[in-house]
Amino acid sequence: MIKLTKELLINEARDFCIEMSKIEHENIRGVTDGKSIGDYFEKIFKARIAEKYETEIGSSATGIDFPSPEVNTDMKVTSIKQPQSSAPFQSFRQKVYGLGYNILLFVYEKDDSKEFNVQFLYARFIDKERTGDYITTKGLQRILKEGGNIDDIKAFILERIPYIDDIELEKLAKEVFENPPKLGYLTISQALQWRLQYSRVIYDELEGVIKIYG
Repeated sequence: MIKLTKELLINEARDFCIEMSKIEHENIRGVTDGKSIGDYFEKIFKARIAEKYETEIGSSATGIDFPSPEVNTDMKVTSIKQPQSSAPFQSFRQKVYGLGYNILLFVYEKDDSKEFNVQFLYARFIDKERTGDYITTKGLQRILKEGGNIDDIKAFILERIPYIDDIELEKLAKEVFENPPKLGYLTISQALQWRLQYSRVIYDELEGVIKIYG
């Protein structure tokens, strides 16, 4: 079997969008729960990858969907009505430097009055370095550009992440000062279970985001 790479995953994602939009999905007709719909398509896509490629397949229970070092990508399936998903919280550092893995994002529209009741509208591949919070990373970049110091960085982080403890704050501020983050494109909510919002990556042309479909 061929070893799965990011490039092959992206090609499969494009084909998946086209094929899934041309068939009936009776198993989810009448289903309105976004998680159930997402799980349905994730299982189909992961089975397709497992059948064709040599790779490690993960699960939402154990972590990201394609955890091998070569791929390091989590799959997210979301409705165009509210393009968002959840992600497990690991540390506040993720808000600044990203989640630590790439995201393969599928966005669908569902209309059960139609024979082909699910249409995939968009697919995007978001590089792991671009999975930080947009407002947080943009603000930190501005502070550094204007000659801000570690105290300025700490004050800004505290505004954006009020729950952070003093030791982690000190460590994160020093890291930002020495290693400025790249601009992130997601909106990450203030909670210990990240809510990720994707409107920016769907509609904008962005460095570090591959437009796979739509």
